[in-house]
Amino acid sequence: MTMRYFTVEEANAALPELEPIVGRMLELRRRISHQSQSAKGLLSSLQSDFGGPEVSQLVVDFEEIDLLVKRLSSYGCVLKSIDSGLVDFLCERDGRDVYLCWRLGEPSVQYYHEIHTGYQDRMAIE
Repeated sequence: MTMRYFTVEEANAALPELEPIVGRMLELRRRISHQSQSAKGLLSSLQSDFGGPEVSQLVVDFEEIDLLVKRLSSYGCVLKSIDSGLVDFLCERDGRDVYLCWRLGEPSVQYYHEIHTGYQDRMAIE
């Protein structure tokens, strides 16, 4: 993964391309969660054929998520949580490194947090 520094403007300019990627990851994550419950039933029965369509779809979905994570990383940002659609952008602010913080559904990058903290400690960009 290649990290790069973003300005608030650059991070916001990337959102139209990143939003569908993150949205698709979230959709796949939900589907995998649902499918994994079905797969547990298959695994508990020794008479089940492990190569069924549910398991095959899980493999396809995991592969797609892997590709989407790599695609997102190619922009230079950091996926912090698939479950919440949380993405951070490295930024220099007041002479120190911070993360600009964006969550799927937010209209723009409006928050940042220190490198060693997380979402719960984010502050509004002034």
